[in-house]
Amino acid sequence: MDNTSSEQREGLSFNRVMPIFVLVFVDVLGLTVILPLLHLYAAAFGATPLQIGLTVAAFPLAQLVGVPMMGALSDRYGRKPLLLISQITTCASFVMLGLAQSLEVVILSRVLDGVFGANLATAQAAISDITDEKNRARGLGLTGAAFGLGFIFGPIASLISLEVTGSLAVPAFSAAFYSFLSILLTVFVFQETLHPDSKKASQARIFTPFVIGRVLRIRGVGIILAILFAEQLVFFGFESLMGLFTLSRLGLLGQANALYFLLIGLILVVVQVRFIGVWTRRYGERKVAIGAMLLLTVGLLLVATTPEQPHPFYIERNTRFDLQEQIRSSTEVILGDLNVTLPDETQRGLGGVVWFLLAIVPLSIGAGLVRPSLNSMITQRVDSHTYGSVLGVSTGFVSLAQAAAPLLGGTIFQAWGASAPFLLGGLTMGALGLLGVLLLRD
Repeated sequence: MDNTSSEQREGLSFNRVMPIFVLVFVDVLGLTVILPLLHLYAAAFGATPLQIGLTVAAFPLAQLVGVPMMGALSDRYGRKPLLLISQITTCASFVMLGLAQSLEVVILSRVLDGVFGANLATAQAAISDITDEKNRARGLGLTGAAFGLGFIFGPIASLISLEVTGSLAVPAFSAAFYSFLSILLTVFVFQETLHPDSKKASQARIFTPFVIGRVLRIRGVGIILAILFAEQLVFFGFESLMGLFTLSRLGLLGQANALYFLLIGLILVVVQVRFIGVWTRRYGERKVAIGAMLLLTVGLLLVATTPEQPHPFYIERNTRFDLQEQIRSSTEVILGDLNVTLPDETQRGLGGVVWFLLAIVPLSIGAGLVRPSLNSMITQRVDSHTYGSVLGVSTGFVSLAQAAAPLLGGTIFQAWGASAPFLLGGLTMGALGLLGVLLLRD
């Protein structure tokens, strides 16, 4: 490799990375316009709690089947054609959702997107193609930052469009529009990143069980994927239950929780854009990943011990009235009304709000560091012509965690109280950090 190419890889070529960053952002923007409202699409057709659960779980479960296969295909035929296939089917699925006249079509639209929607995994593979071990965590962090930005602005756009129009079709069609933009970006801006020699080297079978089995047999990869799955299960559980927890401890409703989510998203973006590259070059991915799990441990334990002290403007009577007007989360819809006891308004103050604010700082920093570090470690254990396969399996495991987290966390919340999911999550992350010290190797 010549010096010029080497320097570009060391510093990350802006011209090659930025199109991937924008693609991920636009794709996630479309996805997150739909996610907060998905249970409402099912409920609009009179779905039972079980059917709503199936509707919500259809996408991540289909991803577990489809993304490893799509990743393996991208190793064989290139990132660009697989990105296009993924984006076209995603766009079609959103159009189907907007036009749906039955629950079956709603579920089918999510299955279609799940099986073929490998946008993030393919984008991560493209980043891996154009980076080396010194800067890959930073490159993968940039895709995570784009993902975080999409999660900040997507739900906002979703709720605004629903509030203004009152139609569930409008968010679906706006998501299709964002997806169509990503198709145009891929056709006219994205440059193929997979080297022709890598295409020739990738001749493995692409049937999903073979792909997953092959990846899990690679030395050191299985334990990283297990840690990644457990970490994502814990963090998605936190995200899905945060609103219920802050209601029971701090008396906060949707608007205030939106500010907390905004702060979490901003911290994720800053960490992944500014710091992860510096820290992984200085300390290595293993130490950064272990440090991230310890930060998650501290953050979750602090969340679990948040004092029951509602904010200074809390009035219990008004909050009960406002709750009747709020849209329930998909976790509540599936599991039924969770046992949320409102705090005593005589205990009002700033202590609880400040405590929770401090708790989400280490939690968000850890979440911003851990997945890019672990994925970078995975790519260092495999040949370059299998990046799509291994990152596809990684994304599939994350999707499985996304499907399971709200139900598992909600069940624990209902059975043992508001602090239990976060206390157990913190202890789990501490155990994973110890496991990482013993088993992970750079």
